[in-house]
Amino acid sequence: MSDKPVETLRLTGVHKSYAIGTPVEVEVLHGIDLVITRGEFAALIGPSGSGKSTLLNVIGLLDQPTRGRVYIEGRDATALGDAELTRLRGRALGFVFQHHYLLSEFTALENVMMPILASRGRPDDEMRETAAALLDRVGLTRWANNKANRISGGQQQRVAIARALAMQPVLVLADEPTGNLDTQSADTVFDMLREINESSGTTFLIVTHDPRLAQRCDRIVELVDGRIVSDRPNAEVVRRG
Repeated sequence: MSDKPVETLRLTGVHKSYAIGTPVEVEVLHGIDLVITRGEFAALIGPSGSGKSTLLNVIGLLDQPTRGRVYIEGRDATALGDAELTRLRGRALGFVFQHHYLLSEFTALENVMMPILASRGRPDDEMRETAAALLDRVGLTRWANNKANRISGGQQQRVAIARALAMQPVLVLADEPTGNLDTQSADTVFDMLREINESSGTTFLIVTHDPRLAQRCDRIVELVDGRIVSDRPNAEVVRRG
């Protein structure tokens, strides 16, 4: 039996350009090669304008590379049509953003149900039970029936984490997930991501400008001017508690 790590994500020769064929054409990503294996907890760092958001959009199947290939669990996403791409994104990927993007007039429970509802088309008891279990996991059971605009910022981000896990994704992409939070709330949210990674083996790629948070990841990938300039395991990973 092989002990070779299972690949969750592979990028091969990924380029991304905008305004192609015009005088203002610009290439943002310049031949990115990257492999993330199942269960990793990795940070993506780099200065503003380095291409992190563009790369995350390509990895998240929200944008197609100009050249190169994106594989999710061995499946070539760049070869898929729009409908298949949407299904793969909904099934395999979870997203946590700096802005939680909750639906403010819906409850925490209803917000967590949304990805499942989008997949199945009609709410049912199983869907509600799944959402309730996820809210319990992030410590928000007592706030399940509160509208999203009636809970704190840290709680809203925890709802967003529960929502990202609703479809049991193989990879969660977190774009500055603590960027709008105070230090204490940021630590709580980050600890939660770490616990989910360790307990369920969910793979995480976290974009952060915060070196303190990057040092709490097992691997640090640095992007500068659209190129990976460093990709290293973090032997001195800092763990709280």
